[in-house]
Amino acid sequence: MYHVSLANYTNDTLSVSLGNHPNNAIEVDSLSFVQQSLRSKKSSRVIRLQNLTEKTQPAISLSTRHKWDSRRFGCQLIDSKNSSYNVYRIATAKKHITFVIFPKRNLTSFLADMPSTLPLSSLMLPGTHDSVAFYGWPISQCQESITPLPVQFALGIRIIDVRLAIINGVLISYHGLYPQRLPFLDIIQQVHDFLTSPEGKSETIIMSIKQEDIGAVLFSKLVHDAVLNGPGGRDTWFLENRIPTLGEVRGKVVMLSRFGGDGEGWEGGLEGMGIHPSTWPDSKKDGFEWWLKGTKVRTQDWYVIPSFLSIPEKAEKASQILLQQSPSPPYPVLSISFFSAAMFPLALPHVVACGFGMPSLKLGVEGVNSRVVKWLLSVFSQAGMMGTTNLSSAEKDPSDSESEMETKLVQWTTEPRLRGWCMVDFFTHPVETGLVSLLIECNYWGRKAGEEGWE
Repeated sequence: MYHVSLANYTNDTLSVSLGNHPNNAIEVDSLSFVQQSLRSKKSSRVIRLQNLTEKTQPAISLSTRHKWDSRRFGCQLIDSKNSSYNVYRIATAKKHITFVIFPKRNLTSFLADMPSTLPLSSLMLPGTHDSVAFYGWPISQCQESITPLPVQFALGIRIIDVRLAIINGVLISYHGLYPQRLPFLDIIQQVHDFLTSPEGKSETIIMSIKQEDIGAVLFSKLVHDAVLNGPGGRDTWFLENRIPTLGEVRGKVVMLSRFGGDGEGWEGGLEGMGIHPSTWPDSKKDGFEWWLKGTKVRTQDWYVIPSFLSIPEKAEKASQILLQQSPSPPYPVLSISFFSAAMFPLALPHVVACGFGMPSLKLGVEGVNSRVVKWLLSVFSQAGMMGTTNLSSAEKDPSDSESEMETKLVQWTTEPRLRGWCMVDFFTHPVETGLVSLLIECNYWGRKAGEEGWE
């Protein structure tokens, strides 16, 4: 059976085993950037990728003419606790497996690596849909109870989607018909604690606020009072109706107001309620667009899907919107994408996000989260394929048969540019795919001086 797994790790060397033979491996170390084909026994192949810096990101493409179908291995972020690299393994064809290797980022403060001149529209920001919906399984729950807001922030979440209702005169988190128990002031406190911490002072949190009940005037007043009188006070918030630069909002909360009213009681009216969408049609399948002070906002929030059979189409629409338009338009573009969807009883939130069964064996359905990971990896690896280097005939062992592996070293020649704000259900699942870390990695790619506010 064809098997791929990590063999050895040190801080400087990463070894990926391609079979049972100990010499059949890929190694990554930090000496120089070369390719070698080493011979010891039949079927052995070692590729060394050395001096692996942040901007010499390789993808390793391994093709094998083997009787086993490699697609059963699916997509996986291979455990790498002792390494400084993340290794993604993806079966890209029937007998083709690709490894994509990235340096590990500090998820808790990754925005510290970004220049302050960047507008938030030119970042890839992971977020959670219904961020505090920890109760009401299987209909209302959208996140695991073991991932409260502090955990989400530490794992790289920078957008939270807060749904509220008025209970006995107090704003309480709510999702649909199910109370989520957490008071709005407690949510603000947890956000404030993170943004004032040593790790969080370089970060920003976008907070989308949506009303889950009726009574728009009272709801707007209660949100206003909580913003002004809650932890941190007014200075904690960015309340202008425009896309700020990162430098303007480090250590601050950016409000995205999805609640009604005419702005009464807010300083500046509707212009003082943070980013305020001019339209938000309900579950429009093909998405919609609106303008915000010269920025085109493309939004994909199709959530009423007929059943789990629509998961592939949902994943495609949610991911394609993250691609930058070509040619680039003469105005900034912000893409907002919800990976979430739900419809009782055949498309429950967990089913849509995580799938069910064993899809790699065609005994189940793959969820949106892992489908998006596969799509992201395919974008990265396809961009790298333009620089593919095949082993020369001189490097190949003449004794190799048709059943042997052909190893290709891929160096990046075209960097993909993926940007957007993404809202995810059950964001840590499937555990083995590492969705959030891959979304964060997009921020380090496709950057050119003078473009997108990049210095």
